Amino acid sequence: MFENRFDLRCYVVTGAGSVDEVVHTASAAARGGAGVVQVRSKPISPEAMRELASKVALEVARCSPTTRVLIDDHLHVASSLMREGLPIHGVHLGQDDMSVLEARELLGPEAIIGLTTGTLELVAAANELSDVLDYIGAGPFRKTPTKDSGRPPIGLAGYPPLVELSKVPIVAIGDVTPADVRALSATGVAGVAMVRAFSESDDPQQVAENVVANFELGRLS
Repeated sequence: MFENRFDLRCYVVTGAGSVDEVVHTASAAARGGAGVVQVRSKPISPEAMRELASKVALEVARCSPTTRVLIDDHLHVASSLMREGLPIHGVHLGQDDMSVLEARELLGPEAIIGLTTGTLELVAAANELSDVLDYIGAGPFRKTPTKDSGRPPIGLAGYPPLVELSKVPIVAIGDVTPADVRALSATGVAGVAMVRAFSESDDPQQVAENVVANFELGRLS
């Protein structure tokens, strides 16, 4: 419902590495046009997430004030940092995390809230929350080594039915590579999320620039 306030086309999920490495990757991707950076690191303590998210948020805001920074799962960390005035804009929740309704009540009406889905049944359930959800992630696109959801891969052909059903924008995630961006964009998704394409790149800024360009080409297909 708030999709006009942020750009989902190039959605970065932070990966492995030191705090400095994660901050560098996130900020470089933001300079290249990434509209969203999700700070994710599992397992991680609330204290370590607080440190990581704070540093990522401040550097991303310096490099690209329009890029939105979300925290994965750690709702109370996000709430605390937002109250302190840090440039944290919301959370991304999994199916087993705190409920979307609780998150909206805690974070307020301006926060961005995303939810993981990946099947028609989960998208239909998310539709019941469309008045408090901003977007959903749908995956895995293909089997991924970074997160085992337990759901079968969606594949390229699986996205159009999800897009048609969903009342909120969809971000494709799950072993998406830059080579997939144009074809995924053509399915009608609002964006693509990637981890290793950025964390393993020597030039995350260039990766982001290419993702945005190819996403726009896919929209013309």
